[in-house]
Formats: sequence, structure tokens, C-alpha cells
Amino acid sequence: MAATGSRMGVVGGSIAGCAMAVAGIRAGAEVTVYERSDGELRDRGFGIVIPPPLHRQMVDTGYLDAAMPTAPVATRVWLTRVPGERSAREFARQPSPVTPCNWGLLWGSLRAATAGARHHRGRPVTSVGRNSAGGAVVRTAEGEDAYDIVVGADGHRSLTRGVLAPDLRPSPAGYTVWRGTLATGVFAEHRRPRELLRSAWVTIGFPGGHGIFYLIPKGGHAGPDERLLAYAIYATPPGGSPAGTGYVRQLADEHFPREWADIVARGEHTAMTCHPVADLHAPLAADPPFLLAGDAAGVTRPHTASGAVKALQDALCLEQALRTSASPADALRRYARERTPEGARLVELGRRLGRAQVELAPDWTAMDQGSVDAWCRATLAGTSSYLYADTD
Repeated sequence: MAATGSRMGVVGGSIAGCAMAVAGIRAGAEVTVYERSDGELRDRGFGIVIPPPLHRQMVDTGYLDAAMPTAPVATRVWLTRVPGERSAREFARQPSPVTPCNWGLLWGSLRAATAGARHHRGRPVTSVGRNSAGGAVVRTAEGEDAYDIVVGADGHRSLTRGVLAPDLRPSPAGYTVWRGTLATGVFAEHRRPRELLRSAWVTIGFPGGHGIFYLIPKGGHAGPDERLLAYAIYATPPGGSPAGTGYVRQLADEHFPREWADIVARGEHTAMTCHPVADLHAPLAADPPFLLAGDAAGVTRPHTASGAVKALQDALCLEQALRTSASPADALRRYARERTPEGARLVELGRRLGRAQVELAPDWTAMDQGSVDAWCRATLAGTSSYLYADTD
């Protein structure tokens, strides 16, 4: 294999970094991971979803532990508030199998699979660059190390990306996403939301935006069947100005059906955050000896639910390229040919979904099953998303 005996440095120890480290180990490389944080990341318990076939593949290939709890569901339910009332109206239902995960549990499973790598915890990378021999160096406050391959898995503010695309800047979408998780005790007085979320993930449409709700494993020392309610709510803050986490409670009170408003506005959150939505795409996913993975290679709007998905797929692609190429440089060039266009596709998909569901959101109260199906087909025309499994 091309990577056998090669030295691979991974900048970043989050989901993308751990996945790429596993890929390198499986392909025979000597892997070193630089982790900025000196603590565990298991407590970052926000929700993510991945396609069920990808989850099975990651388990079968040894990236993920089969015992890692998940909360799979097969259906998407669309709701909105009845005009002039506070009740909910279900206006569409679609097949949409997803495997929701707890971010911290996913990270923990990947981290455990990197046992063959050397980890520098609490050792931030200050810069990366090329050396006179054509290889790469990773610099920290303690000195510098030389590598045959350097993987930039250092997130949306990637230092490594600065080597390949120094002038690249995020493109703001002009609206915000609020994320949160709540203990399922919020369902105590809300039977219908509890019943829906046992087998489905839910989209609530409101003027100028929408919210996504689904259950995830609780994580920590909880039992495998204990759950949290995760949500992501998209809207444009008043006047387009930044709004804090508290604004989502006001938004829910104003636009959500009563039961869902009570959950968000008055439920006890275990985690809560918000940030402006933006995207970017590196023009090249790899240029030997450097390679970009996860958010370092490209940030998509969260509507695609592709952050962790792309990182896992990046790792599978790298492993295959290292196993079947004549040299590390050839492997990275192959990786670039495969992953660069996919990153661009996902950025464009996120923009389409953002326009359709936030910037030019329809009158949700006028939608029914037929109009939702047609709207999804028109939005996705020419591309695909695992979240829309029944759409050509």
C-alpha cells in the first residue's frame, strides 16, 4: 500500500481528524494526531444524522463500534401551525431513513479506533508548511515535525486550508441556525410530539423559516435507550442583526404549534447555541503533501446534514486511495479528483435548500402532500440528498 511506513500528521482531533487517522492507520501509515483541546470531547452532545448505509459501512469496516447507541427512524413528518390557532397540522409525510447520533458518542467511537496513532493533546498547531525536501511540516510551540502527508482536519478556520487556498473566505447566508438539546422530560405533558418522534423526525414550517426535531442517544453514563430531543431552527433575526440563544424561545412562542412552542420556549435545555449560517468550498481538496477533510475542505449549510457524513466519506476515500495508489502523492491526487467536486456539490445543495426553506420559504399553511413532493423534486432537480430518499 502507498502509505505503508509513511508518516501522516493529522491537524485536528475532532470527528474528521479521528476518522482520517483511522483511515491512515488502516492503510499502513504511522499517524500522529494534534489535538488542540487537552480534555475529552465526549460532552459535546449535539445531534447529528447520517445515512443508515454509511453507518453500517463504518461499523463493518471498523471505524465505529457496533455498540455505539443510535436512534434510527424511517419517516419525515411535516407540520405547521393552523392559522389563527395554536394547534398543529400535519401536511405531509415522506420516507426518509436517517440514523441520528450523539456528536460526543460518535467522536468517542472514532477516537477509540485511533488507538494505533500517537496523540498530542493540548498541543495547538501554530502553522503548517512545506520543507525543502518537498514534504510537509507541522509546527507547534514545542517545535516542528516532518511528514509525508499532512491532513488538515482543523475545522472551518483551518490553518491547513490557508496553505492551499489562502484567500478563501466564508460566504454568509444572511440567516441564523439555533441548535439545542433537551431532556425528554419535556414530553411529560405533550403526548403527540412524543409519539411522532418515536418513529420519525419532524420539520415544522413557519413564516421565513423552519425547525428540525429528532431524538438522539443521551450519551455519558446513560443507558443505550435513554434519549435527548435535538433541534435545529433556521430563521432570519429581526433586522438581519445577530440574535442570541434566547431569541429562539421568542420565535417558538410566536410561530410554533402550542405543544412544540412549550417544549422549546420553556423546556430545560441540556445544551444550546446559535451561529450565522455560512458556507465555503476549497477549490482543491488536496495538493500533495497536503489534504483537507471535513469542514477544513468545505463548510456546507446545515440543511444538508452533511458535516459528519462528509468527514466519514472523506476518510473512506482516503483509505481506498492510499491502498490502491502507487505513492502517497498519487493517492492525494486521486482523493482531490473525487472529493473536490463532491464538496462543491454539497455547498450548492445547501444553498438550494436554504433558498427553498428560509430565504424563499413557501406558505407552509397552504402546503399538502402533493405540493411538498413537487416542491422537493423542484428543489433537488439534478442533484440528490439522503434526507429526500423518495425524490428522483
